[in-house]
Amino acid sequence: MCFEAKRLCKLALGPVLMLMTAMAMAAGGEASQVNMPPGVTDVGKQIYDLHMLILIICTVIGVGVFGVMFYSIIYHRKSRGVTPATFHESTAVEIAWTVVPFIILIAMAFPATSTLLAIYDNDDAEMDILITGYQWKWKYEYLNENGENISFFSNLRTPQSEIHNTEAKGEHYLLEVDEPVVIPVNTKVRFLVTANDVIHSWWVPELAVKKDAIPGFINEAWTKATEEGIYRGQCAELCGKDHGFMPIVVNVVSREEYAQWLDAKQSEATQVKELMAQTFTLDELMERGKAVYDRSCMACHGANGEGGVGKAIAKSPVAMGELGTHLDVGINGVPGTAMQAFGGQINDVDMAAVITYQRNAFGNNMGDMVQPIDVYNHKKG
Repeated sequence: MCFEAKRLCKLALGPVLMLMTAMAMAAGGEASQVNMPPGVTDVGKQIYDLHMLILIICTVIGVGVFGVMFYSIIYHRKSRGVTPATFHESTAVEIAWTVVPFIILIAMAFPATSTLLAIYDNDDAEMDILITGYQWKWKYEYLNENGENISFFSNLRTPQSEIHNTEAKGEHYLLEVDEPVVIPVNTKVRFLVTANDVIHSWWVPELAVKKDAIPGFINEAWTKATEEGIYRGQCAELCGKDHGFMPIVVNVVSREEYAQWLDAKQSEATQVKELMAQTFTLDELMERGKAVYDRSCMACHGANGEGGVGKAIAKSPVAMGELGTHLDVGINGVPGTAMQAFGGQINDVDMAAVITYQRNAFGNNMGDMVQPIDVYNHKKG
């Protein structure tokens, strides 16, 4: 019987350890590797405080219930000659175990409700960003009252060499992008979240944002970061084979730095419009096209056009066939396959460059040149 008592005492240590863990998290949650981060927003801190409060309440209840249970098992067992009490029809007990949980739930409901109201308060946002999930990348559109919107795609920047283990993995493996989201500090930003193909989920823990991106629907979320820095997240909804390759990076900067970034983006858009009227040499198209290919095509078609997820570019009937067909594939994609429509993802200058590159690289040597105006006319036609 002593052995049995010792075993029960060991089992009783579980709730005590839960309480100790909760207290340790409350004391230093920021350093914990198993707890949720408080983040850099006021709402994020509210969520963290609510999480810790409910965790402590549940732990205390668990310790109390299991403590009484194990005490009763050990000290009121039949072998000690204890006669069981008969109070199963006690009105006082019935009232107690109904009223007490009700009071506890009401006490938990007040902070939970206030936090939920704060989470869903999208009013008075100072700027709006439309986020669209694609397989497997994110598109961001900065919306303003003048209609001069800025949009860009954000793609995984982790090198294929790290993914295929031919080089050591970097510090931010699978959490780095070519175009991060940039927002100003201490500014309420509303996110309008949707998707182009399947369900995704835009999740940045430290900004206290996690919202599903559903085709045909627009969900709203918001954040107001109080600290400058780089904050990383991921798609949190299984969305296909490359689900793990669509990270999110948000740069929170000063208002002055944000204004400079915005000016640079607007200048870039103006520059693209000017480039549309230019005629490029083959060398210029090849240089630009290689950069576009490495960024947008290489993951599927291979570094040397050898293929992989997608078909090979080297000696392919598309890249060495009719130019109009090649343009159509690049702009409109191939329905029912992994080949996406890139006509809305990259601008006409980059489309002209990458088509030119594909038709002349990897031993294809077609000698063709595609100018931005050719892409524009093909879309229009």
